[in-house]
Amino acid sequence: MSDDLSIEVRRGDPDDDELAALIAVVTEAYAAEAASATADDSKPATPWSRTQRPLRQPVRRDVAWGRYIG
Repeated sequence: MSDDLSIEVRRGDPDDDELAALIAVVTEAYAAEAASATADDSKPATPWSRTQRPLRQPVRRDVAWGRYIG
């Protein structure tokens, strides 16, 4: 974690025990999120996967071309 972290209490008057509990909970939540947020680096990116655009929706065959039913 960063050394320049600060906590600002905007309301109330927490004592040292309450602040310590807050820091412990936030630190544990941050550690759990950081552990589960790792990227899958098992496959290197190919040029195709880097430039691939999202695929369009499949063509609907139940709607006539140009919505013209003549």
